[in-house]
Amino acid sequence: MTTTDPRLGVRGEATLEVEPELARIAVTATARGTDRRDTLKDITRRNNHILDLIKEYGDAVDKLETGGFVITPELRERGRGERIRAYHGTVRINATLTDFTALGELTTRLADLDLTRVDGPWWSLRHDSPAYRTARQQAVQAAVQRAREYAEALGSRLTTLIELADEGVQQSTPYPRERTMRAAFAAAPGSAAQDTAPAIDLEPERQTVYAQVTAHFTMTAPDLG
Repeated sequence: MTTTDPRLGVRGEATLEVEPELARIAVTATARGTDRRDTLKDITRRNNHILDLIKEYGDAVDKLETGGFVITPELRERGRGERIRAYHGTVRINATLTDFTALGELTTRLADLDLTRVDGPWWSLRHDSPAYRTARQQAVQAAVQRAREYAEALGSRLTTLIELADEGVQQSTPYPRERTMRAAFAAAPGSAAQDTAPAIDLEPERQTVYAQVTAHFTMTAPDLG
């Protein structure tokens, strides 16, 4: 390669649509009472019951986390002094599953609990998903193919790769804004179902993976005659 060799710069892109590998749901349990300790016991009981229920699914659960826990006093709106009217307890649990059949059954069972809300699912890929590697490889192949086509159009051929720059791999937002992805369920107080509800059929949302590279080559002198 010499400083006079013609150079060619191209961009290679690849877009894949793949099945999701993970699904996350958020479970929020609430409790309310006039006694702080009783409210704490109630929310603790609900929390433990939800955790035990999710853990029943074993290896289908990839991750289980407590997202937040709050006990809040509710003050009376009228009267002198700050008097507490009631206490509100809330606990939020996040669960990520890999088995989407188990996901439908679990979601239904959780939504069947009193004072329990289920949000989701939010679909995503693993951080080390093979889809990212495939997208990167296809982006490189696209860059080489595009460069060859340009060189051939000039009556030239590629000789050397000077630089290959990774512009990054992107995935469709793992956890989109809730107004577009929410499937929420809330059991009314005191409305425990007498029979187990059938498992809800949740159709996985395909994920879009996008990769982009920039490549610079040298080529033989073009035939411009």
